[in-house]
Amino acid sequence: MAEQEPTQQAGAQPGYEEARAELIEVVRALETGGTTLEESLALWERGEKLAAVCQQWLDGARRRLDAAIDAGDEG
Repeated sequence: MAEQEPTQQAGAQPGYEEARAELIEVVRALETGGTTLEESLALWERGEKLAAVCQQWLDGARRRLDAAIDAGDEG
């Protein structure tokens, strides 16, 4: 049974491009500073979640690519 990629649904994880764009904004906000410790911690936690989402998408893409290469080698 093939694993499904994360999908964009209500409450679901964002797509790769959306998560990456938001992660960039989080990093910019952290680098710029000017936030309270609580705000910085919240940004950091959000960044960690977004990085995990991006990694999930990349891992799924790698699995699909590897499967396609293996299928091509067999045929």
